[in-house]
Amino acid sequence: MSTYGYPEKPQVNEGFSARDAHRHHPVQPSPELPLAALGKRKWLLDCHCARPVTDLLHGQGWDVVTDLDCNVHCSSPDRRVYVGFLPESREAARSELWHTHVTDKDRTKAWRQTFGPDTPAQAVAGFLAALIAFPARCCACV
Repeated sequence: MSTYGYPEKPQVNEGFSARDAHRHHPVQPSPELPLAALGKRKWLLDCHCARPVTDLLHGQGWDVVTDLDCNVHCSSPDRRVYVGFLPESREAARSELWHTHVTDKDRTKAWRQTFGPDTPAQAVAGFLAALIAFPARCCACV
């Protein structure tokens, strides 16, 4: 029992050393910014081109192709992840500018994520960098 009379919950991070945190969570805020400075920084608000994403993915060995309509299509080296920047599509009219589709080995769709035109490209690149940083199928915490 805890001090408040409720049964104690098991710790989710039991056996997880704080010094190992960087191995499990590599995407962290920049260490050179003190916490107080975060309130003064200029947050991402206005980059809506494909360049931050395409530069990241091209640097990771992904295929990056621009079609005749200026849509950009990116495929992971194993062809199991697709990222599309689709400004000239029907989906863009529904506020779905960015599309990410992940498939299982049998090519069935496992999950998808879309981002609208108000999402800065650097935020989409950060999402994809985290996806690339965790290549294992299962969570290490389980």
